[in-house]
Amino acid sequence: MILLLRDRATPLQLEQMLQQHKFYIKTAVDLERRVLVGGGNLHYDCEQALLADGSRQENIWAASFMPTTGKMIFESMVNLRPRQNRKMEILDPNIRERVSQLIVEFLSNL
Repeated sequence: MILLLRDRATPLQLEQMLQQHKFYIKTAVDLERRVLVGGGNLHYDCEQALLADGSRQENIWAASFMPTTGKMIFESMVNLRPRQNRKMEILDPNIRERVSQLIVEFLSNL
């Protein structure tokens, strides 16, 4: 289930986002608006939910999160942008850190 969050996820919401992949959650975050979308089959699904909610493409970054270990994987087609990021992996350490902080804030320590 794809959920748009503006605050920390509840245990039920976390469980719902884990339905698709069981052990990890596909996420996309808007760094400017501080909004996270999680769940679904693809990062693209999360990106589309953010765009529909008013986010701008250049502010959206995607990662996968494993709640049981806290591990994050910063690779997604969503992150591939000729002007901002030339690979699927988030290359800018500042952006990577900001994405990580939002994911921890919204999805960890439940």
